[in-house]
Amino acid sequence: MSTVHNDFPKEAAPRRARGRPRKTLDERDDGNRRLELLSAAARLFRQQGFAATTTRDIATAAGMRSGSPFYHFENKQALLAAVMEEGMRSALLRQNKALAQLAGGASVEAQLRVLVRNHFEVLLGADSDFIPVMLYEWRALDIAQMGEIKAVKDVYEAAWVPVFKGLHAEGRLSGEPRLARLMIFGALNWTVQWYQPPGAGTEDAREKAVRVGLDELTASALSLFLKVPT
Repeated sequence: MSTVHNDFPKEAAPRRARGRPRKTLDERDDGNRRLELLSAAARLFRQQGFAATTTRDIATAAGMRSGSPFYHFENKQALLAAVMEEGMRSALLRQNKALAQLAGGASVEAQLRVLVRNHFEVLLGADSDFIPVMLYEWRALDIAQMGEIKAVKDVYEAAWVPVFKGLHAEGRLSGEPRLARLMIFGALNWTVQWYQPPGAGTEDAREKAVRVGLDELTASALSLFLKVPT
């Protein structure tokens, strides 16, 4: 029996892409839906409180069916923990970016100004429901959830430690750095109870007013916390 020769080149095997495989459209949409769910939950937890908010409320606010949140989270408490963790990780990313924009050799006062201004942005700026929920609803978590979120919170606060030590060394702080840091965080965090963002005007006008308001809060906070250099 004769052999038939095929002179056509064999088709090359498809090359495998390096790195992680690309996400499918469904997977990307799933991630977006999860973030929408977290944002809706954060808003409702802040407005109504954790106990008074149902998963049906959250699903409706996110444009989902009533049982859809359980596709992403085991229960409402797990959703609460995810809201807090998302808030802390977002705050940490914002803080790192703000500090990275400082000029080399910036003074400790300049570093504190950036840290305080960014913290006000996290608490009171756009998409700012996440951290207030953590301040209000911390006791609703279990011990394991608290530990996971505290690990991120500790990294966030660690950037403040050398700044307060530096200010203390310069004689700009009256108290011990750790105590001063805790008291300053307490004062900053309390602004979520009384600060009222502007509500009138165009969106651009409101955004500008918020920026000006947060700049003024930052200046006032620094004038209260720091000694005037002699």
